[in-house]
This record gives sequence, structure tokens and C-alpha cells, in this order.
Amino acid sequence: MAGASGKVSRVAVIKGGPSAEREVSLSTGNACANALREAGYDVVEVDAGPDLPARLIEIKPDVVFNALHGRWGEDGCVQGLLEWLRIPYTHSGVLASSLAMDKQRSKDVYRAAGLPVAESVIVAREEVEKAHVLPPPYVVKPNNEGSSVGVYIVHPGSNAPRLAAEMPAEVMVEAYAPGRELSISVMGDRALCVTDIITDGWYDYDAKYKPGGSRHEVPAALPPDVEAACLDYALRAHQALGCRGLSRTDIRWDEAKGVDGLILLETNTQPGMTPTSLSPEQAAHLGISFPQLCAWIVEDASCNR
Repeated sequence: MAGASGKVSRVAVIKGGPSAEREVSLSTGNACANALREAGYDVVEVDAGPDLPARLIEIKPDVVFNALHGRWGEDGCVQGLLEWLRIPYTHSGVLASSLAMDKQRSKDVYRAAGLPVAESVIVAREEVEKAHVLPPPYVVKPNNEGSSVGVYIVHPGSNAPRLAAEMPAEVMVEAYAPGRELSISVMGDRALCVTDIITDGWYDYDAKYKPGGSRHEVPAALPPDVEAACLDYALRAHQALGCRGLSRTDIRWDEAKGVDGLILLETNTQPGMTPTSLSPEQAAHLGISFPQLCAWIVEDASCNR
């Protein structure tokens, strides 16, 4: 069966995997596989495990649609495997994926590109639990996980936090950036639009992925200069990290400071593609259906990314 372009036919959608974001990846993979079938592709779904290389050699796909999230799938590891196998794949390549997943190193790239970031340090978890590393309020989170996995907000007057056992030996401690949660997707060389994410509290894992966990205002009601800056920052972040295909950059905005109140949090090289996800909503706002978006991602696939 020919795909949307008549060139790519068989697509292997790799999903699941062993990361902390496995369940979200399964949801993303299922949705994308269904959309690609609707777009006319022959789709094989693969739950990524230790036999992934053998499965891909057996399937012989024209393209791998990478629907993995978190470590191993989003940090350059599976990208390196696909480069080794010479199978064209979607989203960003080895270096951009690795940089974006490492929050501290991606901040170094942002700073070099003149983009605004919050102060942060990488410290041993024992030091974090012993005393305040930064003046509260601050945020403690893993340096290389996504989807708000293991995020602690430490408020003024609070004691040093007690971290869960599954937190890594070293964590990021970041000055808390107040304000509204904004998100901007980039599709190739185009920033799509700005979403204002409205929640009752912190935009955590449940708020991101559970129905009713958050409300998305698309497009966000922003002053024109702030909207323009958000689009510019997201595209510059995408380009500075060397991203390919679809990415999404998250920003906090302190309204009282205008454009100077914008702070980049992180860039996601493989944004969620679930029913509550931000990037498909932004594409739909611009008239790009979910099957069209998935097809564009597939047709953009390559090696040497």
C-alpha cells in the first residue's frame, strides 16, 4: 500500500519502551498508528524492547515513526540505533535529542543563543535533602526526564524536600519561574502558535495526560509583542538545539514583566501525540488534521538527522 506521498509505504511505529513515560508513549503510538493508517500507510506497531533491532530487521520498514518518550527513546539512544541500521526515522537526531533531554546542557545552548532561562544547578540529592541549595521558591526535578516526572516545588518557609527513592542520584534545582504556562510547537521551520495551559495547580504529569487535567487556550490571548517573542524563541530554540521535524518548547510568562517575563523551560523533541496533547491541537487550529500532521512527520523522516 502506498503512503500519502506514494513513496513511503511501510511505517514501523515504535512505542512503549522501558522509560517512566511508557504509558504515555503507548497512547501516543496507538493514536499515531491509527492516524497513519487513515492516511494510507501500511503500519506495524512495535513495543520497543531488547529485541527492537531484530524486530526492525524482520519488519523492513521504509520509515520508523518514533513514538517513544523519555529515556532511551528521546535521548539519542534509539536514534543512534536507527542510524546504525540505516532506517530513516522521524523527529530529531542523536545530538539534538541528547541535548534537549539534558535540561542543564540545553540551557547552556539556550544561553549561547541569547534565550532567557532560569538559574539552575545540578547537585547530589543528599545535598538537596540536607538544606536549601537555592533560596525558595525553587523546583527540584530530574535532569533527564520529561512529562513533569518527579517534580517538587519548594515554597518559602518550607523545609528542604524529602525526595522519592526513584529520583536519581543527581537532580536539577532551578529557581521557580512564576506566571502562565505557555507552549509553542515548531513544525520544520515554522512556529505554529502559542497555547496557554490553564490548570488549578502545577502542570504535572496528571494535568498533562489525564482528561480534564488542564484546559488549553489555543491560541493564547497574549499581547502581540509577547506572542511574537514566544514564536521567535521556540523557533530559535529548535534551531539552536539542531532539532528536526516536530518539537515543542515550554515557556513561563510573568505578565507583570511583559516580554522580559518570558523564561524558557525546555524543548521536547518528541512532543506527546495523545488526545490531550498540545501539538496536534495547535496544528488543528491552523487547519492541519491529525492524520496530515502524522503523515508530514513520516515524509520528513531521514537518516543523518
